[in-house]
Amino acid sequence: MQISVKEAQENLDQLLDRVENGENVLVTRDGKTVARIVPAKQGLSREERHAALERVRAMAPPRKPGEPTADRSHDDLYDEDGLPA
Repeated sequence: MQISVKEAQENLDQLLDRVENGENVLVTRDGKTVARIVPAKQGLSREERHAALERVRAMAPPRKPGEPTADRSHDDLYDEDGLPA
């Protein structure tokens, strides 16, 4: 759908209803497209977030034997009292 700025201002509520139902809207000024209104992307589900995290983890290089895990990688910076060495 293509609509002028003036028409968009006058019919914003109906326009947003159409966008909410999946329609993309091009807003024009003097016959030139100046904006595109598209439905907002919904957040990822828990399963989708977990799958994305697993894909990122799979790209990481394997940890070498004896190499500290991330939660222990900075231990050498602190003394036994937890103060900077």
